[in-house]
Amino acid sequence: MDDVSVLPGAEPFSASGGPAGALVLHGFTGSPQSMRGLAEAFAAAGFAVELPRLPGHGTTVEDMAATSWSEWSSAAEAAYEKLRSSCDKVVVAGLSMGGTLTCWLASRHHEIAGIVVINGALQPDDGALLKMVDDALAGGVVVMPAVGNDIAAEGVTELAYDAVPVAGTRELLVAIGDLAPRLREIECPVLIMNSPQDHVVAPAASDYLAAHVSGPVERVSLERSFHVATLDLDKDIIEEKAVAFARQVTETR
Repeated sequence: MDDVSVLPGAEPFSASGGPAGALVLHGFTGSPQSMRGLAEAFAAAGFAVELPRLPGHGTTVEDMAATSWSEWSSAAEAAYEKLRSSCDKVVVAGLSMGGTLTCWLASRHHEIAGIVVINGALQPDDGALLKMVDDALAGGVVVMPAVGNDIAAEGVTELAYDAVPVAGTRELLVAIGDLAPRLREIECPVLIMNSPQDHVVAPAASDYLAAHVSGPVERVSLERSFHVATLDLDKDIIEEKAVAFARQVTETR
């Protein structure tokens, strides 16, 4: 996907299985490392699994600065189509921007059996953050302080960049705004898991998602975890609830 070396641990993950499949998507500036446990839980439950490394991620922040939402979303859609070609039903699960991509896919592909959104970035900006980003770009700022590694568990580290590309941040903000009116097109079952102590994405974003989708919603509160909950103290709950949900919506036994 990229010409630069992939960081150890940031490699994509695939597993054969079926007849149902699970697409798993990591977050902004992160890598498959943050979602590998969930992907492996789906695989252990018999699902075919794809956990792609999104363009520019898991390498260098300079590499990511040369990529865009269109590339990240295209990679997610390609991974979905790969699963769809060999599976009867597919569920999609995503963390943070992976949750944004998950909802973007569900708004486009109504055949998706169900989605799992973990601390998803889905509430449109009120204009303040976008203005800050635009001012930074106008001032020649290329990168901003990192948003990664928001984890309550001691000794656990997310494999994410120590800075974020400003242009990429703008791409994500615009994509979230564009997606907002299309959330009502999501008619499949939705499992929303969020951390009340999230220091990256406001917990209200999960409330926003729950209020705007058309499909049935199930919610789980991750009381002990921060933003990167899939690596945090509630990771076992996430894996258990996500697998049970996926089995239910795909009728896998």
